[in-house]
Amino acid sequence: MAKTTLPSGLRIVTEEVNTVRSAAVGIWANVGSRDESKDSVAGASHFLEHLLFKGTKTRSALEISSTIEAVGGEMNAFTTQEYTCFYARVIDSDLELAVDVVSDLITSSLVKSEDVDGERNVVLSEIAVRDEDPSDYIHELYLSTYYGNSPLGKSILGTVESITDMSRASVFNYYKKHYRPEELVVSVAGNVKHKKVVKLVEQALSKDGFLDVPDAQSDTRPATPVKTPGLGKVGLIDRRTEQAHVLYGFPGVSRTDKRRFALAILSSAVGGGMSSRLFQEIREKRGLAYTTYAYGQQFAGTGTLAFYAGSKPEKAEEVLKLMREVSQSVAEHGLTLDEIKRAKGAVTGSLVLGQEDTGSRMTRIGKSELVYGEIMSFDEILRAVNAVTAEDVHELARDLFNQDATLALVGPFRSTSRFEKAMA
Repeated sequence: MAKTTLPSGLRIVTEEVNTVRSAAVGIWANVGSRDESKDSVAGASHFLEHLLFKGTKTRSALEISSTIEAVGGEMNAFTTQEYTCFYARVIDSDLELAVDVVSDLITSSLVKSEDVDGERNVVLSEIAVRDEDPSDYIHELYLSTYYGNSPLGKSILGTVESITDMSRASVFNYYKKHYRPEELVVSVAGNVKHKKVVKLVEQALSKDGFLDVPDAQSDTRPATPVKTPGLGKVGLIDRRTEQAHVLYGFPGVSRTDKRRFALAILSSAVGGGMSSRLFQEIREKRGLAYTTYAYGQQFAGTGTLAFYAGSKPEKAEEVLKLMREVSQSVAEHGLTLDEIKRAKGAVTGSLVLGQEDTGSRMTRIGKSELVYGEIMSFDEILRAVNAVTAEDVHELARDLFNQDATLALVGPFRSTSRFEKAMA
């Protein structure tokens, strides 16, 4: 891996994989829904992700997509709470083309009024689809309960009101404020050479003085403490569904916490596969749910670890009690050595197998540089995971699972009282 930081503050990271014939290019912007501090711009990061594909000074929306598709490549983007990524994957001989097209979105998008009005309906449709899928919406309900009215508790998509009212000027100003070189990381992986990548990126991003040394200070997100007012609370959406969705969670660790490797092992052992505690207790032994799992979410200064299951509504309370029993048992007794061993194997194996294509490698180095400011090698990560002891995991479980929990429910429930009793 190699890294270059330009005078403008733009960071370029690459990973050479000379055994493949492809290349993946990503431009990562240090902005997400967490940065939408005003209700008037709720959903602006995701809305802008859509709008940047609608046309630039030199390419129409059709030309943006057709240029990459014409060489057999793929191009897309995604938005999270803390960053937005635009990426393309092509054969190595088309690297220059991919860099130019993706860079064009970042430097030269027009964000026309007619495009804002047209894409507004697309995002509103996306919100409607989300609302009709409780297995998707339950996760947003959990975060809104856990984080309350803070930006982390709000939907990445925004609200019907914010998207309906958002003006072209508002979203365009948001674009110009956050898409600056010192807030961007370019990551490229595949059959590439670092020096060539740097040259191509400088050439592509230098349009209209974009790479000129900035006058303003970076708006990098401050690492301030994050309040979690939802501890001990229940979020409920009463809906006539055939399946109840249960999400039961605890405080986790932040993305820079050294215990994040222990958290990965704890999450895997508790709900990472068919041999996990949740799967065995909820599905295998009692047949209460088809799907159950655990997952962690890590942000700057905060995090959470949650358990999910989908069950018949009349079994939801029993599922919740089992989740509580599993967490209490692990907090009190820890995990067995066999569970630790299986979880370590699952975590390291998933990491390695997940890096079999250039797109995954591009994502790993780009995200790592953006959110951590450094890129750990595979060997460093594997050593960190293998260095975690059973006592490390037990100590973390005691710390997390002895705190108040947060519960989110979607199903035919008029009241949360019986669930509150089960949590007590």
